[in-house]
Amino acid sequence: MRLAFAALAVAVLAGPVAAQSEPAAPAMPQGAALTEAIRARDAEFFAVFFTGCDPAKVEAMLTPDFEMFHDKGGLIAEDAAGFVADYARSCEEKKAPDAWRSRRELVAGSLKVEPIPGYGAFEEGDHLFYERRGDGPEKLVGKAHFVQVWRLSPDGWRLARVFSYSHEAVK
Repeated sequence: MRLAFAALAVAVLAGPVAAQSEPAAPAMPQGAALTEAIRARDAEFFAVFFTGCDPAKVEAMLTPDFEMFHDKGGLIAEDAAGFVADYARSCEEKKAPDAWRSRRELVAGSLKVEPIPGYGAFEEGDHLFYERRGDGPEKLVGKAHFVQVWRLSPDGWRLARVFSYSHEAVK
């Protein structure tokens, strides 16, 4: 009996310690709140990625096992570290006065968000891509469809998977 009581006491006392070592993810938003949370994180990520050139912030927005698949480029990323290293190099190249710069825009009305119970959310939509050389005029150059998987972690939403496909040039 004493042994059972001692085991129970250890389990009860260790429970809160174990729970503190791995913080729980925030509660999953539902319905329109989930869509708005993903829309906001999507906008933040692509603003940083295309115009912010902030490798540390991009890395903080990705899961360590981040993967990206592209219908023209194949497997673009197998982990966040490699993806961010490539991104950091492209940021350096964009510092040249006549470098090409890009911008991504979500197509209004195309966004769909669905929950993934116990994990996060699917995001699906269409996006447009713009380019400009140096400080020159911006031009619409392409469009594509995408599906992204977001993970809700203790520190917020992190991008885990990207599937970008059906790329087309726009004339």
